[in-house]
Amino acid sequence: MIRVSIGTAGVLGLAQVQMAVVPTTAYLMLGERCAMNCAFCAQARQSQASEMVLSRVSWPAFPLDQACVRLEEAERRGTVRRCCIQVTVGQDAYQDTLTAMRSIRQATRLPLDVAILPADMEQVAELIAAGADHVGFGLDAACERVFRQVKGQHWRRMCDVIAQTASQYPGRAAVHLIVGLGETEQEMVERMSWVHDRGAVVGLFAFTPVRGTALADRPPPSLAQYRRMQAARWLIVRGGACMPDFAFDERGALRGIAVPGWPALLAGGEAFRTSGCPDCNRPFYNERPGGTMYNYPRPLTAGEAQQAIQEMEIKG
Repeated sequence: MIRVSIGTAGVLGLAQVQMAVVPTTAYLMLGERCAMNCAFCAQARQSQASEMVLSRVSWPAFPLDQACVRLEEAERRGTVRRCCIQVTVGQDAYQDTLTAMRSIRQATRLPLDVAILPADMEQVAELIAAGADHVGFGLDAACERVFRQVKGQHWRRMCDVIAQTASQYPGRAAVHLIVGLGETEQEMVERMSWVHDRGAVVGLFAFTPVRGTALADRPPPSLAQYRRMQAARWLIVRGGACMPDFAFDERGALRGIAVPGWPALLAGGEAFRTSGCPDCNRPFYNERPGGTMYNYPRPLTAGEAQQAIQEMEIKG
């Protein structure tokens, strides 16, 4: 069995789902309750949230062979352009991941990403040999201080594996970072710059409180904070910006950008779309339909882009 995000299940015809925006990547999940105990995660070891939930999305289970058939059909129709497997930490998680990857690869040639916690570089090499287009690392925290608070130990080991993967397999490492876990904006910009400098993909998420998790009562980041981090990420990744181009106040909040004409660079709106691997739009992973739109899962209108720039609360 493999779990399928409810939006993906709708696209694959495994469930009837009304969707304002459809996912362009097929999102799958392997494993039971995670051995890790990340304070924000519904799948954490001590979480009281449903095992069917990740972030605010439900993930019903289906037979793997059935999912593979539907993936092949969706690829032929052109309704999905990538597949991403989320893996919880467990005793057989790694071998189960390789098995699932091989089954999916036999059924489809869709680019295949795997968000997993590799034990070492040998496992990274094996995942890439099995067909992983990207190996995704849930670093999540921008700095060691926050990592210890919300995830636990092994910050340095995880950073080392990320750096080694990015060095040995250029363009194949993807790093997930969550805004709003207690970091300063300066710490987040420094971490995004660190990831990009090593040639890894920067995937940005907004912290989303989930009932039953240790951080259920923590509010999400303000929209202004998230917009500033989206803009900083885009300017680093696409605009060639580096740390000296960003000015921070005494609390570490971003207050100035020295990139000439930066509002015009952001006017297309791409900075405020879902970020990560190609074709990953994660509709409503951090949002409720009709609620605050942290990550746009589609192109923005000119008006929406201008509004997002204003929401940064930084003067150009």
